[in-house]
Formats: sequence, structure tokens, C-alpha cells
Amino acid sequence: MAKKEVVKKVGLQIQAGKANPAPPVGTVLGPLGINLQEFCTKYNDATRDKMGDVVPVEISVYDDRSFDFVIKTPPTSFLIKKYAKIQKGSVKGKNEVVATLTKEQLKEIAEIKLPDLNCYDVEEAKKIVAGTAQNMGVAVEEDK
Repeated sequence: MAKKEVVKKVGLQIQAGKANPAPPVGTVLGPLGINLQEFCTKYNDATRDKMGDVVPVEISVYDDRSFDFVIKTPPTSFLIKKYAKIQKGSVKGKNEVVATLTKEQLKEIAEIKLPDLNCYDVEEAKKIVAGTAQNMGVAVEEDK
């Protein structure tokens, strides 16, 4: 059997368990010729345990119109908003504080994001997450 060649790689952010052939999934994947319903079914089954979260997925489309995908961790900003219980970050960035995260919440987010971050341990991941939080106007609780 000939080796399949990747024709295109596509990244999407879709709510877990709620993918359907309508836009944005249909408009991005339709022109590539893959079976939209098959993708949606496989994605929804793979993300059923993460319902309510936005889950990025990287889809590899092959020359025979088959595909496979890799599910990533939710975006850092999404996790920060979820843990801080806010709808959106600050309009003025770090100049306006709209919420505060505890050290424990920061560590939990860092542990979730660690596989997708460019670092090797949780302490480094915490620094990356804290920087994102700061830019969103979310303060991190100081040590007492």
C-alpha cells in the first residue's frame, strides 16, 4: 500500500461534543472533500468528557480524502476565564484587574496546559499562564 501524503493541516477550535457540519466546521473542511459527518461523530465521541469546554483540534487531511486529528488542550485564556468565573478579560489589559486567581487555580491550569506548552515543568508553565492572566486583567494571588 502506498504511503498516504498529507495534503493539508487545519486547526479549529470547537466546543467539545458539539461539532456539526454547519459553519465553521463545514466551511473549513467541506472544500477539502472529507466526510463532515464522520469527522463530527469522531470528534464528538473523543471530546464527550470535556463538554462545555472549547477544545482545539488539528486535522490532517490526506490525498485520498481520509483524515485523522489530534485533540489539544483548551486555550489558556478560556481556562483562565473558566476558573476566574468571568465572561471576558479586561478591555484595558493588565491596567484593569477584573478578577483574581488563587495559586492553586494557577497550578491546575498550568498542569492542564503543560502538554501543549513549550516548557518541561509545572513551575515554568505557571509563569506562562500567569503572564497570559496578567494580560487579560486577571491578577494572581500573592504568597502571604
